[in-house]
Amino acid sequence: MSAVTPIRAAQATTTAGQRTDPGPAEAGHPPPRRATTATTAPLSARRHTPASLSPAHRGAPAPLRPADDMAEVRAIARNTVQAAMEVLAGIRPIHQLARRLDPRCLAALQHRAALIRRELTRTGNPALARLHRNSTVRSVRVCEVADGIYEASAVVVDDVRARAVAVRLEQSKQVWRVTELVIG
Repeated sequence: MSAVTPIRAAQATTTAGQRTDPGPAEAGHPPPRRATTATTAPLSARRHTPASLSPAHRGAPAPLRPADDMAEVRAIARNTVQAAMEVLAGIRPIHQLARRLDPRCLAALQHRAALIRRELTRTGNPALARLHRNSTVRSVRVCEVADGIYEASAVVVDDVRARAVAVRLEQSKQVWRVTELVIG
């Protein structure tokens, strides 16, 4: 099948079959690309050749790629702050943060959530009931303090007010742990 459209094919040839217009190379156009045998081979034939297999399929482990620590820490900080606000609102159990927070931070967050619940049941204040509800993390800023230690600040907006949250993350054994969590 020809790659030339029927209109151009009619203009390009005469009745005797000779070209009357300049070819693509003569008209200043690059010559058409020719397909190589590697790209014209059927997909099934290319898929199973040993040269086309990835390192994981050849028995060698796939090479590890370095992760962008700043982006990873930003995502962890955002998710941890969102989860902490949900714990304070009473819509997330505290044990879901046990792997991310160190024990001291986990105990402090649990104590603050218990104080909010106790005060809510004691007073029945409707403004206190709206505290921490519908919290949304608006922005997160991260900076590296030392190798493997980052500090982040987040702005959280809920139904009542906007607040700041400070987080310190430290990497130990390839796992990021929150060692400080201060909610304003």
